[in-house]
Amino acid sequence: MPSGPEARRRGTGRPGPGRAETNGPGRRRQGAGSGATGPADGSRGTGGGGRPRQGAGGALRQPVALAVAVDPADFARLREHGLFGGVDYGYYLRRTENQLRALRGEGLEVHLRVLEPLDFADFCEQHLLTQDDPVARVAYAADPELAGEPFVYRGEPLAELLPVLLADHLARVRISVGSSVLLMSVGLEEQPEERLAAVLQYVSEVYLALGAGAGEGRQLLVLRSVGLLDGEQLSARAEPVVESGAFTTSGREVEAFCITLAAAVAGHGAGELLLYRPARADGGREALGWVLVDGWLRPMSVVETAAALVAVGAEGPPGRLAARAGFPLPSQWGRWAGGPPQRPADDGDAIGERGVLGEAGVPDAAGPGGGAGESGWATREQGGDAAGGGGEAGR
Repeated sequence: MPSGPEARRRGTGRPGPGRAETNGPGRRRQGAGSGATGPADGSRGTGGGGRPRQGAGGALRQPVALAVAVDPADFARLREHGLFGGVDYGYYLRRTENQLRALRGEGLEVHLRVLEPLDFADFCEQHLLTQDDPVARVAYAADPELAGEPFVYRGEPLAELLPVLLADHLARVRISVGSSVLLMSVGLEEQPEERLAAVLQYVSEVYLALGAGAGEGRQLLVLRSVGLLDGEQLSARAEPVVESGAFTTSGREVEAFCITLAAAVAGHGAGELLLYRPARADGGREALGWVLVDGWLRPMSVVETAAALVAVGAEGPPGRLAARAGFPLPSQWGRWAGGPPQRPADDGDAIGERGVLGEAGVPDAAGPGGGAGESGWATREQGGDAAGGGGEAGR
């Protein structure tokens, strides 16, 4: 399971600093967010929001909801409260998989969610239930305030399903937190509805521009932001695919990214957006950067992108990684800041390439092609490439 602030608060249901109550990550009050969330992976949603299905003889059959402990640590914490009848985690997974297959074999639609210990404890406290009561787990699994379309079981082996279910859960958390921050931020404006519409329009234009300028293939978007007024820390990542100059991937992860970006923009956040793309013939990758300044995105230079990679650590698989300047994105007023996005040329652009990373996460030295500054990146002042040594980039 993830660690850090997000993992600690992903299921607490308690509002953080400067954050309106979300009624628990993955749950949000009516009206939060910009609309119904999409399916987890483009095929998970029922399209009917969990409406009853018609069975044999015309009878309506309600979907069945089930909450699943996705890792041994969560399972152990829950078992301390009397859940699962004292069985071990391996037996629990086998029993759960048999139960899922039996339900699906009966023609029932099964909706899954993560059984997260802290969130489950808060839910039970809120509804005056005891954690060891089977009714509590049923009510938690079928919670109507759970954000987004249901995660539908399609008959996959549980070992393959659990990582996908966890990723869906974390996206729900980001949607819930981002929606809360977004609504609270625009609520401070003199004209909140107009401000909300402007923010959503800007984020939509930015997302389209990123797809137009990124290049073909699977991309990785990583966003980090700190709110100017409340210090709220937001983060999100998505791996959309670009085909013919446009993102084709949808689903909960993409929605979570866009809502988080909208919350950062509305809260006049400061941070960075990094785009990793597989753009090199040798199998390496490129990273492009944008600075989030007072709620809008400005392209980073090569040096700024390189510094950001050192400061926050590179995302994605290890390998050769070249820093590039970000291309122009729409301004806050919906016009291009410096022209439409253009993919940087392969030759003639300034390139910074990461040196070998030491254990501390900074390059050990620059390779041929230029002198290394204090950051460990090799640069040239003018005319041509600025390359560091080709080494391993990553965590």
